[in-house]
Amino acid sequence: MFNGDLTTGKGRTVAWIDSLFVDHAVFRLAWGNLATVVPGKIYRCNHPTPPRLRRMTRRLGLRTLVNLRGKTQSGSDALSREAARALGLDFHDMAFDSRGAPQRERILRFHDIYRSMRTPAIMHCKSGADRAGLAAGLIVLFEGGRAADALRQLSWRFGHVRQARTGILDAFFLRFQREGEARQPFLDWVREDYDAAALKRDFHANGLASFINDWVLAHE
Repeated sequence: MFNGDLTTGKGRTVAWIDSLFVDHAVFRLAWGNLATVVPGKIYRCNHPTPPRLRRMTRRLGLRTLVNLRGKTQSGSDALSREAARALGLDFHDMAFDSRGAPQRERILRFHDIYRSMRTPAIMHCKSGADRAGLAAGLIVLFEGGRAADALRQLSWRFGHVRQARTGILDAFFLRFQREGEARQPFLDWVREDYDAAALKRDFHANGLASFINDWVLAHE
């Protein structure tokens, strides 16, 4: 319903209606899903409204916002981009898939962003459950952590359902744990040995869990 126009009062009203009721931000008003990934440096959350982004920027001293949803034609997207500009935050689009095997090129691009972005930074997807968990787990491994630590970023505490199709993200970290962790650095494994097609072929989700996650919880 939102056409991308924030220059008029009507357009801004439509953006807020779209954000709150089409993109389900009304539920995110009470549940921010904010958590620390790297103390004092990296945080994760669900898609923040502009007032919450302002509060977090003041509280955490944020300098960068990473949008894990990619650019979308939604009120939430337009409002958060505008808020980030007003707050002087660097803004990065880094779209990940919550139900597909992580792509090598996107992992490496995210690593490039991570190495160069100003911190403290906050990352968000829609619900803060799946793509935020993947990105947080990747950062754990970028920082030299272990797959078991990365997997903790994908949990019920954040609303992640590993039995559903989103469980392919857990399977990704488990595959590194099994195939590469004892013998090579994570990024070397990604560049040289990771096979996204094989991961997708081997992963099987629970149908009921997927229905609940996709349609009842309405996770993207």
